Amino acid sequence: MSDVDPEATQRVHELMPYTRLLGVEVIRFDADEVRARVAWAPERCTSNGLLHGGVLMGLADAMGGMVAFANLPADAAGTTTVNSATNFLRGVSGGHLHGVGRALHKGRTTVVVDTELFDDAGRLVGRVTQTQLVLR
Repeated sequence: MSDVDPEATQRVHELMPYTRLLGVEVIRFDADEVRARVAWAPERCTSNGLLHGGVLMGLADAMGGMVAFANLPADAAGTTTVNSATNFLRGVSGGHLHGVGRALHKGRTTVVVDTELFDDAGRLVGRVTQTQLVLR
């Protein structure tokens, strides 16, 4: 992935404070695609030095919110996750966890988002599909 966008990262940290705690760095944030990453760190790990599944889900859920936010109808006030399905495929033991999120459906009441998670080698680590409810 390319360079981190400090302005987008700061904006996301302000909108979703948990992303700052998680260490999310935003690379791209627009209606077509969101790209972000989290650095591997020992305090984010479970046994054997692997990133905890909660870190993977935390990044994916935040990215789902970003994608939905970028695709909200004009009269919407926000978004919230109402459903999420995750498939973990491999562990991450160093480097960064990278995410790419795209809207599968942009509706009046819901936005459905697909987020793929990768390691530094580009191997698929996990996939998350979630439904975001449009709030009014």
